[in-house]
Amino acid sequence: MKIRVLVIDDSALMRKLLTEIINAAPDLEVVGAAPDAATAREMIKVLNPDVLTLDVQMPHMDGLEFLERLMRLRPTPVVMVSAFTRAGSETTLRALELGALDFIAKPRAETAQRLEEYGNELADKIRAAKGARLQARKPSVASAEPGSPAAKPKPIANVSGGQWTGKIICLGASTGGTEAIKTFLSGMPANCPPILIVQHMPETFTASFAARLNILCQPTVVEARGGEIVQQGMVYIAPGHSHMLMRKGPGGVTTELSQAEPVNRHRPSVDVLFDAAATVLGNQAVGVILTGMGKDGAKGMLRMREAGARTFGQDEASCVVYGMPREAFLLGGVQDVVSLEQMSGRVLSVFGKSVT
Repeated sequence: MKIRVLVIDDSALMRKLLTEIINAAPDLEVVGAAPDAATAREMIKVLNPDVLTLDVQMPHMDGLEFLERLMRLRPTPVVMVSAFTRAGSETTLRALELGALDFIAKPRAETAQRLEEYGNELADKIRAAKGARLQARKPSVASAEPGSPAAKPKPIANVSGGQWTGKIICLGASTGGTEAIKTFLSGMPANCPPILIVQHMPETFTASFAARLNILCQPTVVEARGGEIVQQGMVYIAPGHSHMLMRKGPGGVTTELSQAEPVNRHRPSVDVLFDAAATVLGNQAVGVILTGMGKDGAKGMLRMREAGARTFGQDEASCVVYGMPREAFLLGGVQDVVSLEQMSGRVLSVFGKSVT
C-alpha cells in the first residue's frame, strides 16, 4: 500500500512540482494539495493522509501555528519544506521543536539529474516520517531566540569535582536528532567534557542550531570553525558544509574541517567523525549515536569500540527513527543501549564522577 501524502503550500507552482516529484516514487502517492491551513485542516479530516509536507509562509495562519495545533489535536508525521535562508533555518528549527520530524529545501529550477536526487531525498524523508515515532511535546523555553536574554536552565545532571579526565565525547545523529541533542546537552553541566557533534543538517542551519543550543544548555555551544583546541565545557557542532575530524598536537586535540566527498551521502558524516576518534583518541573517546535514518556512524562506532572507546546507542523506544543506532548495534559497535532521558547521566558516569 502506498504512503499517502498531503502537500500544503500557498504556491500553486510549488504544489504542482512537489506533487509530480512525490508521485514519481512508486510507493508514494499525493492524495491532495492544500493552499492554506484552513483547507489543509478539512482535507486531513477527509483524506486521513499518512504524512504531510508543510510550508511555513502561508496566508491567514502560518505553518508554525498550524503545526502547533496539529500536534496538539491530531498528531501527524510532518516534513517541513523550507527556504534555506537564515530566517528560514530558525523557523524550521522551531518547527522541529513543535513536532515536525524532518525538513528539506524547496526544489528549484535545476537539472533533471539534480531534481531526481532531490526527489530521492524527499522520498526517503517521507518514508522515514511514515515509520517514525511521534514524540509527546513538552512545554519548553525552546522558543527563545538566539541573542535573547533568556537564562540557561539548571542542568539535569551535575558532576562533582569538575575535573576533566581527558576523554572526549563524539556524538552523531540525524532524523529527530535536533531535539535529541538538545535533551542530551540539557543533562550536561557547564563544566562537561568536550563534545564534538555531527548532526545531518545543511550549512545554512548549523550556525542557528548551535546558537539555539547555546541559549538552552549549560555548556558553551559553537559551530566549529576548525583549528580550535577542544576544551572542557565546550560543544562543537560540525558545520553543514564540512566533515569534522580532529588531530592531536602539542597544544592538545584540535578540530579539523574537511570538504572531502560526502560519505554515506552525507557531509558532515558521522562515520568520518567516529573514524577520526578511533584513530586519534582510541580509548580516550566516548561515542554516542542517537536517532536517525540510515547507517551513517555504524561502521565508525564499531571502529571506535575496537580502538577501546566506550560506546552508547539510543534505545528504540526513545528514538524518532531507530535506524543509525540499530545499525551500529547490529554491527557490534554499541556497548550500552540507553534511553534518551538517561543518556547524559550514563555518559557522564564514564568520567568517574558522581551524577546528582
